[in-house]
Amino acid sequence: MAIDKPLQASSHDIVNRIRSLTGEGRVGHAGTLDPLASGLLLVCVGPATRLTHYLIKHDKVYLARIVFGSATTTDDAEGEVIDRSLPPEEVRDAFYVASFLKTLHGQQVQLPPAYSAIKKNGQTAYKLARKGEALELEPRSIIVEEATLEGISEQCWDVRFSVSAGTYIRALARDIGRAMGTHAHLGSLRRIRSGNVDISQAFSLDQLQDCNIEDFFIDPASALGLPVTTVAGHQAEQVRLGKALSWDELGAVNRKQMPARTDVQQKSQLISVVEDNELLAIYRADSGSELLLAEIVLSGGVRGVR
Repeated sequence: MAIDKPLQASSHDIVNRIRSLTGEGRVGHAGTLDPLASGLLLVCVGPATRLTHYLIKHDKVYLARIVFGSATTTDDAEGEVIDRSLPPEEVRDAFYVASFLKTLHGQQVQLPPAYSAIKKNGQTAYKLARKGEALELEPRSIIVEEATLEGISEQCWDVRFSVSAGTYIRALARDIGRAMGTHAHLGSLRRIRSGNVDISQAFSLDQLQDCNIEDFFIDPASALGLPVTTVAGHQAEQVRLGKALSWDELGAVNRKQMPARTDVQQKSQLISVVEDNELLAIYRADSGSELLLAEIVLSGGVRGVR
């Protein structure tokens, strides 16, 4: 399901609330949002928790406010100010800013914030940071697909970012400040898209209260965004058992929904396997194989939108 997470609530708070509402112990989310951030949080319930591994890898879209003139311990507005500086005049020049943001497009290397949930050698970065210690974090490769200026004020930019999974917008704000010859931190953040799921599909926790929560589930195959093949009858039973599927046994209609076999094999493509309106499994077509092999089988299946 898609939840519009409010400010001040942690992602774990949302998971606990969904557990309470559903009575289901298996609940997880696909991509943490800090308490300072609001917006789209994908929550998986029951057998759908096995999909978080795939959903969390999707690109994300955010609306971010970057505040210039001060750096903080956490690289966002929750941290303590540790340095101040006067922003240059260019910070207020919309034409310059729009041109600068274009230089961020593409692949780059990012050092995660000291206050992050990254673990190394069994230690968590933010826990050490709270003690005044530092965990030596490794730079990571990220991709900025889009960085578009949405608005500008005296010392703030409102920017729309489309980024690869694992990108820290807090770190982008920090590094943008440095590139501009000053300090900066993340003032606010709202996630508006994750993969194929948009914030317009999300519900607030209040909307879920006293309702049939299954009415708020989104279609899992659509959320995954993988090619889809449909099965029925004996073939569906084989899928439920995790048996291999022969490409040639798939009906012509099914194959039309998917890329050509050679294209799928070359990319070791993952494929959603659906019966009626139920996601049964994810299969993989490996290079050189005539078979589709089970990646995961969802016990009981995951139903789509009714």
